[in-house]
Amino acid sequence: MSRCGVWVLAALLLCAPAGFGQNKKKNASATRSVQGVVTSVDNTPVSGALVKLKNTRSLEIRSFVTQDNGSYRFFELSPDIDYELTAQYKGESSSTKTLSSFDSRREATINLKLNPAK
Repeated sequence: MSRCGVWVLAALLLCAPAGFGQNKKKNASATRSVQGVVTSVDNTPVSGALVKLKNTRSLEIRSFVTQDNGSYRFFELSPDIDYELTAQYKGESSSTKTLSSFDSRREATINLKLNPAK
């Protein structure tokens, strides 16, 4: 192998770790989030409602109990997976809303309104 070939090989080996590190940063910043407010039939925020987020690919369910102002938030969601959101509180539940993989917003807002118990 010539001296030029050795230098090229050495340069490639030194640059390879830097390239791998950049891919990790790129993947970590490629997540998204969803937030919103759960309201009752009369449009008042509901504190203590249970919001469920379902990954439609793996069927994993994450949950969040709404804050005093009725707000919820889920972080680090994959942009290429659809998610279904529902809220429940004292026998009342919301309709299911979908955060689509076609929705390109990095921070989506989906408000959920509780329907009266039947």
